[in-house]
Amino acid sequence: MRLQGKTAIITGAGAGIGRATAVRFAEEGANLLLADINDAEIKAAAEEVAALGAQVATVTGDISLEETAIRISQVAAERFGGIDILVNNAANFTTAPVETATVEQWRKVLDINVIGTALVTKHAIPYLKKSGNGSIVNISSTSAVMAQPNFATYNTTKGALLSMTICSALDLSPFNIRVNSICPGCIYTTASEREWTRMGQTREEWSAEMAKQHMLGRVGEPREVANAILFFASDEASFITGAHLFVDGGRVAQ
Repeated sequence: MRLQGKTAIITGAGAGIGRATAVRFAEEGANLLLADINDAEIKAAAEEVAALGAQVATVTGDISLEETAIRISQVAAERFGGIDILVNNAANFTTAPVETATVEQWRKVLDINVIGTALVTKHAIPYLKKSGNGSIVNISSTSAVMAQPNFATYNTTKGALLSMTICSALDLSPFNIRVNSICPGCIYTTASEREWTRMGQTREEWSAEMAKQHMLGRVGEPREVANAILFFASDEASFITGAHLFVDGGRVAQ
């Protein structure tokens, strides 16, 4: 029960890594504010963690809209009395090279991955300061530090999250708020499914191709990333801030 008595916000909690993180946090005793743009998915996630005994509230909305970012923190604080942990997991997976990317594509991916993350963080900070022992975990990607064909839009935003992490870690250190990032490799998520569909591959074909890029010879599971997020969120990581943890089966090192 490493998060017993603590309140955590998780964005993009309706599926994939976000939902797996909600389940792990529920197993460890956290109160949960789950946010997602997909109403049906966030309600299903809330039912799953409630069945595990967690106290849960939800917000449906687009985090690139400041009113959504404000509401997320307000609902969490009103329901649970404060905020101790923020997991910035919501993301947009728009990929295109600089040569052909449209203004609309750039705005879409920047609005969610960078501006939306910044807005949610901004409005959670006053509550995290009151906690006296806050933790922010930003979900970046191995794409932040890798060159990939036709991925400039997405990779640029994930690289920006690494900079946001270390700058925020410095700015918030006087308030004992730790800020770290997780960089997953290839993980089985709905984004992965869209990718192998886009490429005209089956899950098995995509998995075999991606497995070759990882030292451990396989694609990761959402719960494996959630375990790392739990570590950063918990007091076990009390002397860690401004760090980037690669949960990637050795992909970047290879």
